[in-house]
Amino acid sequence: MPGTRRPRGTTATRRRLERNAGQLATSAVQRMDAQHEWYRELSAEDRSWVGLVAQAGIASFIAWYRDPTSTPADIVDVFGTAPRELTRSISLRRTLDLVRTVIEEMESQVERIAAPGEGEELRTAVLHYSREIAFGAAQVYAQAAETRGAWDARLESLVVDAVLRGEADDSLQSRVAALGWDRVTAVSVAAGEAPQGGSAAVVDALRSAAADRGIECLAAVQGHRLVAVLGQVEDPVRTVTDLADHWGQGPIVVGPRVPHVFAAGRSARSALSGLDAARAWPEAPRPCSGAELLGERALAGDERARRALAERVHRPLASSAQLLETARAYLASGSLEATARTLYVHPNTVRYRLGRITDETGYDLTDGHDAFTVRIALAVALLDAPRQWRRRTT
Repeated sequence: MPGTRRPRGTTATRRRLERNAGQLATSAVQRMDAQHEWYRELSAEDRSWVGLVAQAGIASFIAWYRDPTSTPADIVDVFGTAPRELTRSISLRRTLDLVRTVIEEMESQVERIAAPGEGEELRTAVLHYSREIAFGAAQVYAQAAETRGAWDARLESLVVDAVLRGEADDSLQSRVAALGWDRVTAVSVAAGEAPQGGSAAVVDALRSAAADRGIECLAAVQGHRLVAVLGQVEDPVRTVTDLADHWGQGPIVVGPRVPHVFAAGRSARSALSGLDAARAWPEAPRPCSGAELLGERALAGDERARRALAERVHRPLASSAQLLETARAYLASGSLEATARTLYVHPNTVRYRLGRITDETGYDLTDGHDAFTVRIALAVALLDAPRQWRRRTT
């Protein structure tokens, strides 16, 4: 009939292929075991799946060789015998090594299997088919990577969202483990304006830049904000300084370093509260830590910032009447000499006490922003004092 194609090879060769299919698969697996140490280190289950793929590949080749109208276009089905999880156990490069090993074994058997005079034709068919197998493997891995990437992006977004909400339940633990973050330490959260562009591209660029610096990164664009959970950081502010170009214009605020992602809610609260309050300090460095914005955060109504100010500033000063008196006098006048006159002491005494204040609180009253923060701390303490008195007398 017109258009009918002549079968590949003779009936004798095709029958010999069918009779030797099992032996070919067995010898191919033996060759893989002999040549690839990493194959021997696979679990018994994974080795079994690889063996099934080899058998499916050989069976598919025989079917294609037998049918003159067929094409290798559906060769991806060869890998359908194994679960998609196998792409996590075996890389694409190793899969291609296995394909090459199977083809080498088939080539070595060509002269024995082919009918007399048909060896070259069978060898050519094997090489043609091996090319299609390689393309099919690449397609399988590309599809798996795309699916895994979409799923990982979803997991990443859920983990970041849970961190921002301060959740640390069982679902977070399983998601963190799925992303490989269960052993990541030294974690800090950074938040700022998201740059222009698609969310996926923004997150990928930040993650790639962090990876280049040996930093683990989970990130998500939430509304107008780009939030990053960074792991393995020594100095959070310096790390974010190196990555600052991946945020948009405006302030970037960095939370404190915490031991692991399950404690990152504390870092996130500092970063987000600081970002909301940062507009009250136009001259703030970019990035700055949430701790540097305690005064602004307290003004914005952050109760945690109020308590932190009381602990870091008011309590140390209240333990020394001289230091508290000196702080109030200096904040009122802004002058060393004026403070000395107010307190009836020598200016050197004021200078010494200011140094003590810095040692006790970490804030230098001669610095404008530090002075602002201490003023807020003392004001908050005065506002809280009547509340405490009312509770005692109620």
